Amino acid sequence: MEYLYLILQLLGGLGAFLAGMEIMSDSMSRLAHGGLKRMLNRTANNRFAGVGIGAASTMIIQSSSATTVMVVGLVNAGILTLFQATAIIMGANIGTTITAWIASLGSLDVSAFLLILSVVGVFMTMLSKKEKVKTVGNVLTGLGLIFVGLAFMSDAMDPDLHPEIMQAIKDALSVVQNPALLLLIGIVATGIVQSSSAVTSIVVVLATSGVLIGGTGDGVYYVIIGSNIGTCITALLSSIGASPNARRAAIIHLLFNCLGAVIFMTFLLCWIPSGTTFSETVLEAIFPPAANGTPNYQFQIAFFHTLFNVTCTCLFLPFVKGFVWLANHLIRDKKPEPAKDEVMGELDDRLLLQPSVALSHLYQETGKMLAYAKETLDLAFGAFLDKKTEVKNEVIERNRKLSEANKEAVQYLVRISASAPTIEDEKAISSMHYVLNDIVRIGELADNVTKYTDHYVNDPLVFSSEFLTMIREMYEKLTLLYNVCYRAFIERDYAALKEVDELEDTVDKMRRELVNQHIRRLNEGRCQPQNSSVFINLVGNLERAADHMTYIAHSIE
Repeated sequence: MEYLYLILQLLGGLGAFLAGMEIMSDSMSRLAHGGLKRMLNRTANNRFAGVGIGAASTMIIQSSSATTVMVVGLVNAGILTLFQATAIIMGANIGTTITAWIASLGSLDVSAFLLILSVVGVFMTMLSKKEKVKTVGNVLTGLGLIFVGLAFMSDAMDPDLHPEIMQAIKDALSVVQNPALLLLIGIVATGIVQSSSAVTSIVVVLATSGVLIGGTGDGVYYVIIGSNIGTCITALLSSIGASPNARRAAIIHLLFNCLGAVIFMTFLLCWIPSGTTFSETVLEAIFPPAANGTPNYQFQIAFFHTLFNVTCTCLFLPFVKGFVWLANHLIRDKKPEPAKDEVMGELDDRLLLQPSVALSHLYQETGKMLAYAKETLDLAFGAFLDKKTEVKNEVIERNRKLSEANKEAVQYLVRISASAPTIEDEKAISSMHYVLNDIVRIGELADNVTKYTDHYVNDPLVFSSEFLTMIREMYEKLTLLYNVCYRAFIERDYAALKEVDELEDTVDKMRRELVNQHIRRLNEGRCQPQNSSVFINLVGNLERAADHMTYIAHSIE
């Protein structure tokens, strides 16, 4: 019964620890809001910036696996290059080491005071009406829960409370001393729980109680090295079915950690012939035993975890291009396929880990939809001028694709909403629903133009050269308006909105002038009455297209 109670207490503590990590990381992400998105989009080709961004992102998300999966998604979407992704992945490995340091703090006397953070955070969340204060409260709640979990696990593993059980566990874990087997334990354990942070935290808690996997010496460090390899499994699984570049990003993550593991295992094994271990020679000198003689294993483990990842990054950062070259040769491109008339690219679910990043990705893909709709309108208008009725079927097919893309985009927006976005992101999501509707309307207006072409050709109707010249001028203004609207939407260029409104007014005036002149020509007998329906509806539809483009531009406000 005592064994069962200990196991339940240990699992309960681990649950509180992981829940705290989840609450804290989610709240920190919400505080960072678009900062994370901007960081990931501005890496350029500076490898040092990439490492810093990867480390900062992982410290916020509290999971190198989550960061790497998101990077795989960004590569798959074409937002990041392999060069940029490699540097970010290296930084992510450094960022994830903060978890071991947090776990090691649980052994300090101040940890009891840190438990109060959960209470402070809960009251901040309950009593404040400001969203930002509530989010800060959630960060404190999560941090407090982390130490609550650590306290539960430490109590469960307290050798003074359970001397016989702890001695049995210590003896059992000390039996495994083969470096390869210890490495495998780290890989398998991390692969099962999908979190190197959880595995490292358990190892640290065990060490705090004086229990080391593999016994005294360097045995536990092989487990830590294995956990770094095991964390690659998540990214590898997420890359299945993705683009070749996305799979290469996942392979680079694996290569980076495997090469680092080989170097460090060789280093540790070569240290043994000196008659002592790396832990006894170096780590104990940095973190000597406490005043009561208790070894500071927890801080030594946290330090080794950081040392491993920082050293590997320093060693491999100059060879980023080499990693990219190797990944390109391991995963070769498929034979080029015929170009597809795609409305937008793939909307990657991996990016839903960060709603602001996913929303930014959708903005770019929505821009492609807008361009596709404008091309459809260009096709229909050109067919009107050239009297080509056969274009109608192509316009119908393009609108069908546009409608399918719209459904995919709406579904993706729903999934973003379910990923707990910030209030600001929620407003943008609501606005995007209207934008998608406006884009579909532009395609429908193109379909209307093809119907006017049918009347123009089949009735048959005759339009003066004066009218055709003016309608071309109106469409040129519409195209200019589209270009400014597109820039305003994609680049979030608020300064462009004034030019958008001016061009939209110009298009409105041109429509009124064209209609007035048409009525004047009718009264003077210089125009056929049967032309009126096509004429007025055509210029009216072009003016409506300008309205929808203007709505899209103003959606950024």
